[in-house]
Amino acid sequence: MNRNTRRQAASRAWILAAYLLTLIALIPLGLVLWFTIAKGLPSVIHPQFFFNSELPPCEPRCPAVSEAGVAHAIVGSGIMVGLASAMAVPVGILAGIYLAEYGYARWAGWVRLGADVLVGTPSIAIGLFVYAFLVVPLHHFSAFSGAVALAVLMLPVVVRTTEGAVVLIPNNLRESGLALGLPRWRVSLQLVLPAAAPGVITGALLAVARAAGETAPLLFTAFGAHVLQLDPSAPMQALPLTVFKYAQLPYRSLQDQAWGAALVLIVLVLGINLVSRWVLRRQIALAGSL
Repeated sequence: MNRNTRRQAASRAWILAAYLLTLIALIPLGLVLWFTIAKGLPSVIHPQFFFNSELPPCEPRCPAVSEAGVAHAIVGSGIMVGLASAMAVPVGILAGIYLAEYGYARWAGWVRLGADVLVGTPSIAIGLFVYAFLVVPLHHFSAFSGAVALAVLMLPVVVRTTEGAVVLIPNNLRESGLALGLPRWRVSLQLVLPAAAPGVITGALLAVARAAGETAPLLFTAFGAHVLQLDPSAPMQALPLTVFKYAQLPYRSLQDQAWGAALVLIVLVLGINLVSRWVLRRQIALAGSL
């Protein structure tokens, strides 16, 4: 066996090993999806599941799960994630642009370090912080407090992804705007930001996906509610809270709601991640065509 044959055999072996390791890494994800679909699909196939609120707890012989629903949790998740996005996304985008365009001072490095540390901070610690900062002084739980906790989780993700997207924009674009007499801030907002928009949108979607699946911060802030609630100043239910609370109860109807809510949550997060990947691939394709 000559050297080229041995190299080809070694290359095929390593490729096969890479495929096997990839398959092993996908096994936990596949098991989670399969188990959640098997348990949650019987609840999700009923239209009432998306339009009704929770039924009172009862024994398994009481009303069927098709009569129950998690409309209050879906609406609550939408409200809190929407409020958190309104607070975190604009601030995070502006901060990311500043770090990319003007962040040469020494303190900018500390800001980046703080954002990186905050990304890895346990969400339950952020929930405790917002509990002490808002819930205790106001003397009640609220969806607004939950949105603040989610915004804190989203902010560093938006900052770092925006900075990374803006840094990738060629300097020729900046120089062209400056040559036309535009001030630096207008160049950043009107030329650089639109060019980096796909990457910025991707980062914002990833932050939304992270916030949508968080449970721990909401336990200390939004707390949850058993009815449909539209007032942000009142306690509010969310899909992660539904999964956490109802899965522990001895009532079959509420356990089925928990599995259905888990399936809805996984589908939503998966959809957001697929959209973000599509946006990122489109950006790469456009950059390659230029």
